[in-house]
Amino acid sequence: MASDYDYDLFVIGGGSGGVRAARMAAGTGARVGIAEEYRYGGTCVIRGCVPKKLFSYAAHFHGEFEDAAGFGWTLEGARFSWAKLIANKDAEIDRLEKIYVKLLNDAGVTIHRGHARFLDAHRVEVGDKVLSAQTILIATGGHPVFPPGHGWEHAISSNEAFHLKALPDHATVYGGGYIACEFASIFNGLGVKVTQIYRGPQILRGFDEDVRGALAAEMVKNGVDLRVESTIDRIDKKDGNLALHLSNGEVLETGLVMAATGRRPNTQNLGLEAAGVELTDKGAVKVDAYSRTGQDNIYAVGDVTDRIALTPVAIQEAMAFVDTVFRGTPRAMDHADVPAAVFSHPTVSTVGLSEHGAREKFGDVDVYRSAFRPLKHTLSGRDERAMMKMIVDRASQKVVGAHMVGTDAPEIIQGIAIAIKAGATKQIFDATVGIHPTAAEEFVTMREPVPEP
Repeated sequence: MASDYDYDLFVIGGGSGGVRAARMAAGTGARVGIAEEYRYGGTCVIRGCVPKKLFSYAAHFHGEFEDAAGFGWTLEGARFSWAKLIANKDAEIDRLEKIYVKLLNDAGVTIHRGHARFLDAHRVEVGDKVLSAQTILIATGGHPVFPPGHGWEHAISSNEAFHLKALPDHATVYGGGYIACEFASIFNGLGVKVTQIYRGPQILRGFDEDVRGALAAEMVKNGVDLRVESTIDRIDKKDGNLALHLSNGEVLETGLVMAATGRRPNTQNLGLEAAGVELTDKGAVKVDAYSRTGQDNIYAVGDVTDRIALTPVAIQEAMAFVDTVFRGTPRAMDHADVPAAVFSHPTVSTVGLSEHGAREKFGDVDVYRSAFRPLKHTLSGRDERAMMKMIVDRASQKVVGAHMVGTDAPEIIQGIAIAIKAGATKQIFDATVGIHPTAAEEFVTMREPVPEP
């Protein structure tokens, strides 16, 4: 490594991707610095996946208490404290942030707190310091955006949802993506009356059509007032509440509006132009398969590149970056067959291609689908159905997609993802013995494809 720079590697951004890259690069003997202007841990740990799932756990207890009666339990006096949940969540996030900082310190990474901005391709400014590095990695993540129009200054995003002083009686979630569905489910599970409004014909655009329909049906059963093909045209403050003027002419009064209408990469005020770093037409850092920008010494990983905005993807991209630049074993991360989850109620998980995507890619496919009432609810009495689906390339018999809506879907699909990544055929699934009685065994017992459309 060059010795005439302050660092061999300087990382801008202290989220999951940036921290992983810094630690692993330092492990090779490189001199590494990192800068973060907010809190170490990034979106996932501080205001994303981790606190969101903690909220999801909390919201599930509502249904669990109701279900318990069918199993002989009598629960009296159950009460929920939002303040207690927030306090406990904050304590856990503080603990995790300290772990991230300790990991960096233990690896020998020099930590900087402040906003980093490029001065040129090898120099960054952090506060009143000017630091130089042979290689610079951009890992600044993304942020939620609000829709255009009147009154959105009265709304919150997912960021603020983690710090509400109190829960409203009625909340409106605007959007149809995974964040919108998750928070609609969370608020609903915590006893808030919820309206979810989405401009498209069905929630979870880009997911398999059966998944979209199955989740929508279950959320409505759970009490979410789901309104599709509708928009909020204007928001006015009215007597302490908010008046939402909808596209159909209705005025809906609500105590809270949460915008979950997309995220954008954090590329503002980074001095990217001074460093010669180009952006895509969507405002993301433009990179090649090896996460390298147009400047040979500048790389970018994670949400700021707008490839697949998932924490494990950012971490894998970071590992590939370290292998490429610091370990002498160049490799690109494989973005195919990345599993994902939606922590809605019920949960959704998916890996590989949707039915539509598989038909576009392979032409002839076999589709296997199972919808059933989970065993638990034969006694709980809850009207909930699980849905599982597999898509098989008819020519090779490889399973190219697996999808589930139902309890523990992410835990189940994680294992299925390994099989799909390994290229397992339907015959291998058929030869695998199921674990009975579980929902997961459906994936190895579906024998007859559904009729061709």
